[in-house]
Amino acid sequence: MELFLRNFLQLLLVAVTVLVFARVILSWIDPRGSNQFSAFIFAMTEPMLAPIRRVLPRTGMIDFSPTILLILLFMLMRFV
Repeated sequence: MELFLRNFLQLLLVAVTVLVFARVILSWIDPRGSNQFSAFIFAMTEPMLAPIRRVLPRTGMIDFSPTILLILLFMLMRFV
């Protein structure tokens, strides 16, 4: 059971990491989320990125919240 839980958590962390990377790439290609795929990726990642954005100071056009989230995810992957 412990092995199953560990593998599940690792898979979940990898999936969230892929979603965040997709969000970053889509923010360059389709920043408004005008198609269904972009809207899905934005909807899945926004609940994780919004709290980080509230804590970070405003930096103009550059959004560092995906970077912070990826660092946190990589740290979690290391400990799981």
